[in-house]
Amino acid sequence: MTDQNALKRAVAAKALDYVTDGMKLGLGSGSTAEIFVELLAARALANLICVPTSEKTAALARKVGLTLAELDDAAPLDLTIDGADEADRDLNLIKGGGGMLLREKIVAAASRKMVVIADASKLVARLGKFPLPVEVVAFGHKSIAARLAAALAALGYVNVPTTLRQRDGATFKTDGGNVIYDIAFGAIQNAPQLAAGISAVPGVVEHGLFIGIATTLLLAGPDGTQIIELERER
Repeated sequence: MTDQNALKRAVAAKALDYVTDGMKLGLGSGSTAEIFVELLAARALANLICVPTSEKTAALARKVGLTLAELDDAAPLDLTIDGADEADRDLNLIKGGGGMLLREKIVAAASRKMVVIADASKLVARLGKFPLPVEVVAFGHKSIAARLAAALAALGYVNVPTTLRQRDGATFKTDGGNVIYDIAFGAIQNAPQLAAGISAVPGVVEHGLFIGIATTLLLAGPDGTQIIELERER
């Protein structure tokens, strides 16, 4: 059976077909996106301008010799290529497992197109098995989480398991200095409605539901030789 790294490499290589020299390109975060960055550097496109979605991606892009720009100087971008933790057939996503959801969404929203790269196991009939990351400001985050729980209950999600993200024995902090609560819905009944409800809670910075943003989903099949391509009009 093909290992996960081989699947990630196969789908990242396919995503190169969407890149042309002279583009302004958003670079995603996470393990699959990092493989894409390394493969992209090998193409040696001299006029490519890249905008990274995290400090980690920025460091890797500099290391491999890509030309970086600030989003405010480059927007609108032609394309963003990024991974996903879950995707449905409407190309709605859950992202943020790596904690970079805020900048990932800002960059993707500033792009004319977004290509998502993942293995086929990330395609689900209904979003929610992967816990939804919700980024909140660190100030008063416990009280924010309580208001968030009340908002979710009003939408029918009562007592859903909610965990403050930890890393190396300490509360995880995003590149922006915020904290993340991971919410295990199991199944999300109405993703747009849930997204709106979460966003309305004061103190919530962003959530990992990417609704109507992705335009193409590339999925590596189980053996790594077949790439499934799903398109959505934007």
